[in-house]
Amino acid sequence: MTTSRRRAKLAVFAGAAALALMTTACDDAAKPGPSTDATKSASPTDSAKPAPSTGGTIQQRIDAVTEQGIPGVQVVISDPGRGTRTLRAGTGDTGTGKPIPDDARVRIGSNTKAFVATVVMQLVDEGRVDLNESVEHYLPGLVPGKGNDGSRVTIRDLLQHTSGLTDYVVAGGAKPEDIKPGQLRIAESEEPQQHHTPDELLKIAQSLPPGPAAKDLAVYSNTNYILLGRLVEEVTGHPAPEEITTRIIDRLGLKGTYFPRSETDIRGPHAHGYHRIGGKQVDVTDGDVSWAHTAGAMVATGADLNTFYTALLHGDLVSKDRIAEMKRTVPLNKNPKDGYGLGIVRVHNSCGKEIWGHGGGIPGFMTAGGVDPTGHAVTLTFTQVPMSKESNEAVMQAVDAALCGN
Repeated sequence: MTTSRRRAKLAVFAGAAALALMTTACDDAAKPGPSTDATKSASPTDSAKPAPSTGGTIQQRIDAVTEQGIPGVQVVISDPGRGTRTLRAGTGDTGTGKPIPDDARVRIGSNTKAFVATVVMQLVDEGRVDLNESVEHYLPGLVPGKGNDGSRVTIRDLLQHTSGLTDYVVAGGAKPEDIKPGQLRIAESEEPQQHHTPDELLKIAQSLPPGPAAKDLAVYSNTNYILLGRLVEEVTGHPAPEEITTRIIDRLGLKGTYFPRSETDIRGPHAHGYHRIGGKQVDVTDGDVSWAHTAGAMVATGADLNTFYTALLHGDLVSKDRIAEMKRTVPLNKNPKDGYGLGIVRVHNSCGKEIWGHGGGIPGFMTAGGVDPTGHAVTLTFTQVPMSKESNEAVMQAVDAALCGN
């Protein structure tokens, strides 16, 4: 490992960071943070070329993404009876020029939330969790102070981001006046990110006053899913990563999916992820992602994500009644065109398809996609979060082309 890469151990930026990249809603990822030169700078390839026009094949769309300075793109398409095919553009390693491996493992960011939500809904099926019960009932004393009141927040609120609890991490593109004292600001230098426990993350959140809570609007906050991880632990007596592994990963045979333990690298074949820090493109593949935990720390392959979402929506992991509840959506504050359910998103697209997924962004990687009622599943991986208007538009067009099967 080179010195620069060692220093860059996931010096990530909290602009969607693990964090709220809904399948097609990547506005936060595209906006630079307000206080770092790393996010204000863009390479010539990231800003000089005009945004591509709409239309074109999937391959043309992902080629256009790399023309905007994002090193690599992979599209994994799975169809019942037809198997899985993979398209790619650019490189999976700028140092060697090698392409992204077909079975590449990547950090999947907020797709982790869909795994956590699935475990919670399994516990509802088992009669061990009531969606309408308060957080205080299951986790007494864990949401106190500064106006936060766990007795007023339900499990459903956590799943749907209607709790009003403030995020413990600063979102990318946040205005200086919107940044709360004490919030984590991840990736403003190349120094390695320190290790955080879930309780430390919750302590940060508890020190912040809550925002407005509305039952008809999802206001994205990673704090909700750190609490859901603690809920799983309290109800089952096992760590949330262990429950995710036994209840979903092992059950579906997802060989390329795991919840990182203490390691900072990515196991097995993987793409490299990049982020612009201090005006240069830095390899942030390796790093401590404990700050994301049950809000966004998992690793998976595109094919495994397709398998997971297909199984979930087909009713192989939770009951039909639970799926129906998960599909009851409210508008998402970051992108009202996408409806946020209980840990899954109805993804807006130009072809009007009913597509469900989640998506995720963690500096170095962005993943997007979903599955339609026929079982046609798509996952796109980008090896750099878009940080300019042009690169964001190129990414959005590539996602839409893949979802619509162009």
